[in-house]
Amino acid sequence: MNASDLTPLSMEELAAESATALPTKEVISLLDLNVDLDLALDLAAPIDLAVAANANIAAPIDAAVGANLLSTGSTAAALADQGVLVDQTISGDAIATAPQDSVIDQSNDVVDPGTSEPTPTDPAPTDGEVTVPTDPTSMLDGDLLNVDVKVALDADLAAPVAGAVAANANVAAPIDAAVAANVASVDSSATAISQQDAIITQHLDDVTAQATADQQAEITQ
Repeated sequence: MNASDLTPLSMEELAAESATALPTKEVISLLDLNVDLDLALDLAAPIDLAVAANANIAAPIDAAVGANLLSTGSTAAALADQGVLVDQTISGDAIATAPQDSVIDQSNDVVDPGTSEPTPTDPAPTDGEVTVPTDPTSMLDGDLLNVDVKVALDADLAAPVAGAVAANANVAAPIDAAVAANVASVDSSATAISQQDAIITQHLDDVTAQATADQQAEITQ
């Protein structure tokens, strides 16, 4: 069959044909997503914390700095003399106890079913029935993908927290520093002398630091 064998349409047949105009491209959305989400979470965070510490800390620091900057015929002397005797004694107990008994019952696992309303152009479907738009032109209306999701979920949250901290500490920080400097000086002398004698005696005898956090939480959600 070639082109000469085809019978052209008459003017009456062309006039009887009909067409549907497509919507303007600017008003078409590729994705129309409508989500109504009510999330269900069951969260339980029982935390039990206990800290106990015995500490002796001593930080004797001895520093001496002498400098000549842009100075001619100058002398910078720094002397730091430090004699430190630190005696720290801790005789005791640091006890931290955090017993926690948590009974959490999150048995509400009922999730509300999502609902979706039919579009005005489509009849409401019955159970197990999928409907197709009766008007084919309605498939060209609106967006290319229209999703309407409604979800209802329940949330259960529980966070019982117990904490206990106990500490025995001896802290000593004798610091000795001497700084001497000549800056942009001629025939100058800078002398810094720092002398420190520190005798520190710290005793904690028969001492008990005890912290107890007793928590009993029974939660039913």
